[in-house]
Parts: sequence; C-alpha cells; structure tokens
Amino acid sequence: MPQQFPLTAFHLPERRAAKADPALIERDEEHFAAIATSLEATTAELTGRLDAARRAPGGHGTAALERDQEVHRLTARLRTLRRFGLDLCLGRMVDANGEATYVGRMGLTDTDGRRLLLDWRSPAAEPFFGATLANPMGLVSRRRYRWVGGQISDYWDEAFGDVESSAALDDESAFIASLGANRSARMRDVLGTIAADQDAIIRAGSAGALVVDGGPGTGKTVVALHRTAYLLYSDPRLGHRRGGVLFVGPHEPYLDYVSDVLPSLGEEGVQTCTLRDLLPEGAAAVPEGDPRVAALKSSAAMVAAIEPAVRFSEHPPTAGVLVETPWADLWLSADDWAEAFDAPGAGTPHNEARDEIWEAVLAILLDKNEDDEVTPDQLRRSLEANRELREILHRAWPLLEPTDLVGDLWTVPAYLRLCAPWLEPDEIRALQRADAQAWTMADLPLLDAARQRLGDPEASRRAARQARAVAAQQAEMADVVDHLIQTDDSEMHLMSMLRGADLQRALVDQAAVPTADPDLLAGPFAHVVVDEAQELTDAEWQMLLARCPSRSFTIVGDRAQARHGFTESWQSRLERVGLDRVILAPLGVNYRTPAEVMAEAEPVIRAALPDANVPLSIRSSGIPVVRGAVADLRTVVDGWLAEHGDGIACVIGDPSFVGTDRVRSLTPTLAKGLEFDLVVLVDPDSFGEGIEGAVDRYVAMTRATQQLVVLEG
Repeated sequence: MPQQFPLTAFHLPERRAAKADPALIERDEEHFAAIATSLEATTAELTGRLDAARRAPGGHGTAALERDQEVHRLTARLRTLRRFGLDLCLGRMVDANGEATYVGRMGLTDTDGRRLLLDWRSPAAEPFFGATLANPMGLVSRRRYRWVGGQISDYWDEAFGDVESSAALDDESAFIASLGANRSARMRDVLGTIAADQDAIIRAGSAGALVVDGGPGTGKTVVALHRTAYLLYSDPRLGHRRGGVLFVGPHEPYLDYVSDVLPSLGEEGVQTCTLRDLLPEGAAAVPEGDPRVAALKSSAAMVAAIEPAVRFSEHPPTAGVLVETPWADLWLSADDWAEAFDAPGAGTPHNEARDEIWEAVLAILLDKNEDDEVTPDQLRRSLEANRELREILHRAWPLLEPTDLVGDLWTVPAYLRLCAPWLEPDEIRALQRADAQAWTMADLPLLDAARQRLGDPEASRRAARQARAVAAQQAEMADVVDHLIQTDDSEMHLMSMLRGADLQRALVDQAAVPTADPDLLAGPFAHVVVDEAQELTDAEWQMLLARCPSRSFTIVGDRAQARHGFTESWQSRLERVGLDRVILAPLGVNYRTPAEVMAEAEPVIRAALPDANVPLSIRSSGIPVVRGAVADLRTVVDGWLAEHGDGIACVIGDPSFVGTDRVRSLTPTLAKGLEFDLVVLVDPDSFGEGIEGAVDRYVAMTRATQQLVVLEG
C-alpha cells in the first residue's frame, strides 16, 4: 500500500502563526512535494527489487551470501523509508549563493537524478551540524525542523551572515528550550539537534582509541550512538560483513532506552550488549560481596593467571608407548609425543590444539606402518578406536571447561598459588570459596579469558560427532554404490564411476552434520563503542580488547561518575590496559540538565572530587529544586502525574516503590545513562559515604531534565 502524505508538511500551532507566512515556508513546501513524489517511486522500486531478490534461487557459497546481503540492505532501507516518510528531512542549509541544500537521515534523489536529500553522514552535510557564528563553514543560514506525527510543528532558523530579521530567525532560545521537551521510555530522536561540538567528535576517524569525556547532559551517549552510525557509513573497514561494530552499554535498562536510536539511523546490524551478555554465566552473576576480593579479581594480572592455569594441563608424555593394531605393533616414542605436541601453531586455543595433536599422533603412526596389506584408512580407523592411546592423550592434554578451570582457582589454594605466585597467603585464603561456580561479576573477565584461551570444549566433541556422522554416511553410501555396481548391466558399466572419492564425498549430506550456532558477541569486531567506560576495571577491559584486535575504540565516560574513583588520566588508565593510541575529545556543555538542578548537584560531587569535570548548563527550566520528607513520595508522584499528561518520571532510592510505565523505580546504578522529566531522590544520604555515595547522588540528581525533588528522612 503506497504511503499517504499530508497536503502540507507544516502544522504549526496558533502561537507560531508568524512562522506560517508563505514567504518563509513556500520554498520548503515545494521541496517536500518533490520528496513525497520521490519517496513513492523509490518505495515502489525497492519493493519490486526486494520481491525479486526473495524469489531468486538461494544458491550456494558466495552467491547465497550476496543474495542475503542484498535482501538485508533492501529491507533496512525500505523500513527506514516507511518509518519516517517526509520526516526523513532534518533541515536545510543555505549558502552564500542562496542555494538551499536539504539534509536527511538518508540520501534521496528524484527520477532525474536531482539530489533531494543529502545523507547526514556525508562530508557535504557537515556544515549543517558544525557551522557556528565563529565558523559558518560557508553557510548564510540553517533551518532545523521539529516533526510531530509526520508534520512540522516548529522550526528554527539560525543566521550566520547578513540576513534580514524575520519571525523565523530565532536567537536559539526556542531551539535550546526544545532540548528540554518531555522524555519517554525510549531515547527521543535527537539527530536534528546535534551540536557542533558533538558533530566534530561523531565525524572523527576510527584509528586508535577516541575518548569522549564529558559530564552529565553533554550528550556523550548521543555522540556514541551517532558515531556508530557514522563510522559504519564512512569507514569501509567497519561494514557488517567486514568486522562490524560492537556497542557496549552499562546495563539492560540503558540498552532498552537507546534501542530505537540506531534503527532510526538505518543501522540494524550493530551488536549491542552489556559485559554480562558476553558470557552465558553473566546472566546469573551477582555483584562481588567482598570489596577486597573484587579488587583482587579486577586486575589484569589476575586475568593473566589464566595462562599458567592452562599450561598446567599441557605436558607431553615422557615415556613411549607400544600401540597395538591387528596388523602390527607401532612404537610411539617420547620424542614422537613431543613432535606431536609441537604441531599446534602459536595462539591455537587449548581444546582445538588437542585435536591437532591427535591428528599429528595419527600421522606419525601412519608413517611408521610398513605393512602393505593394510590401507591407510584401515589403519587410521584402528588407531582412532584405540582406547589406551586416547586415554594417554587425555591425561597429557585433557579437554578443559572454562568454568572448571576458574572454579578450581577458587577452591584449590595450591593451584591458585601456582598460577598467581604474587598473591599473599591471606589473599589466597580470601579468594577461596565453598561453591566453585557461584559466579560473581568479578569472575566474568577470568571466565572470558579462560574461554578465549581454551576454546570451546564442545567443538572437539562436536568434531568427533561430525566425523562419525560423515563416516556413517560414507559407509552407507559405499554399500549403496557396491549394490548399484553389482546390478549394473549397462554396456559401459557407468555405475563404476561412483567409486570415485570426490563423487562419494559429494553424495554425503553435509547439512545432516551437527554444527554449532555462532556466538555473535565473540568477535572479532573492527570497532568497539563503550559507554559509561569509567566503571570498567582493568580485568573487564581485557574482555573487550580480546574482541577488537585492531584496538579501534570509541570510549565514552566521565571520570567524576566513577563509583570507585578515577584518580588517573584517561591516557594512563587506557595505556595500562593495552591501548597505546589515545585521543581525548572533551565535551563541556550541558544541554540536558537545567541550571537549577546543576546548582544543587555540583556541590555534591565537588565535596568528594574537587576537580570534577562539571559541565556548564546552558538551559533553565524555571523550576526550582524542591525538598521534602520521604513520607511525601506518593503525594509528589501523584501530583506530577495529575499535572503532566505525558513525560516520564523516576523514583531513585526506594526499592519498595513499584514502578509503572510512566514512573520508573531504579537504583542510582541502574539510572546511570538515562534521563527523566522528573527525578525524585529518596533519602539520598543512604546511598553511602565517600566517593561511591557522592557519585551515586550526583548521577541520580543529574538524570532530571526538568524537575528534581529531594525527599529526606
């Protein structure tokens, strides 16, 4: 069904009647009419191409991959077109020659090839976001639209040159006020409001580690998300089929909050997760209860203890063995064992290396055979069935489970002392626990390192099952071929061709062979984006470095929001964990948090961190911070709901409060990265003392975009 477009793109309320003057919007109306025509034609064309691609034969190999890629690309583009319609257009910019260029979420041309919308990520669109009075970048004016229900409810003009004053030329106050519009359960669309300082960071190159450092409300998350979309568009190394991008957030409420942003930018293939999601054990992991134990496990040195823990189980037999077969006894010497154990290449995961060692052992024994009456296949089948030979290999190089290896560290003191000799005796005792696999968040980096170093133990078992399945099919096929040949009475005996090895392999149904589902978060990724990165420990950084060999990162955070302190510089921290190319990109303007709220929040964080990077708030809500008693909580919430038909609030600090669709109930930790029209802090003094308590109070207070209420005692 074709899209229906309104007769006019503008639906301005009465209080903005001056902006409806035809002299101000007639040019836009003509352009939107052309966009509507092009959208209808483009949607019809893409629909036809998608239907044809889906009807096309699936094919095999590269052909199947290319077909799937084309279907994915067409589907994503169609979804974006149908989702937005005319509001693909973000605004327009006018140069010194009076030429207007319209910028959109994606590029669009008419049937004659005339550019109707310039993709916001293209270099030519940069002035739309980056132009300032100090550096107009060739522009005379810029217009931004605010869309509601598919029509423009407001727009803002900014003049960079000598432009006559009119009702449409704002002093940016209306535009800034729009940044305080009501929030919802999902991050609202902010592409049209990206500021010059944010855009410069979004468009920075992908080499090395770019640190986006900024306080509350500076748009760090906005930058992180839009930079992800920009890099996928502009950097050919980062495409979904060429490495892709991993986006890591601090917790599930955050991922839910931002889940709509990347799809709205036309990027639906980005893998998003929390650190918990990187491992199956993460789902049930609990916070580490003992701060001392958490600190011991947080170091990169503890992660490095996984290597000697694995090597402890990698020792070639020191004695030879006589391997019996039905045809001859073959001697496998200690030197032969050593040769086989040297077969795996450097960096081969332990469990995969075991399979390579087994193949090397079989090859050595096959070379020792001098009996011409036995075929290599017969001898190999005999050796593979030799239980004693397999048991010797299992003792010398056992299959290891990551959970067993890490669990042994926490239950066998001598093993931990061997793998981490720098630990003091009392530290070793502190790390021991009764339940080896009672996983905590602090265990996850070690489990991940063990998984990376060991590989999937099930892969070896799966390979064995696969070999058995193929062998069974081949044996069955051989019987069928023998029968066909025996009953072939053709003159040329064509059935004898079936004895060819290549043809017999082709007759095996590989689809029937057991395989594993891919781990979409295992990497490697070409680029990793990390939000709220100030909270990551050195050990947790190793989890991300293992998934990004290129060391190409966008790192977003605020040192003043680190719950456990962050006294060093970003450069020092990141160089210590393994990132040596670090560029700092600071953000210092608070677009979100009203000045009234920041006036209350700043002293809270400076009391604990005098040098905290507190951003300058450029917006005022006109609503003072209100203080009251904890007993007033329900009255405050009900009163706000009665006065506000939309928007979203959050109660922070009262676990007994049951949230609703419009009033969330969160801890300070789970509120990090989110924003709400109203924030009600309940007994903030109970959040704790020292840096951790101050950070929790500061973070909770600065979630408010309009009003903050503090309820005490």
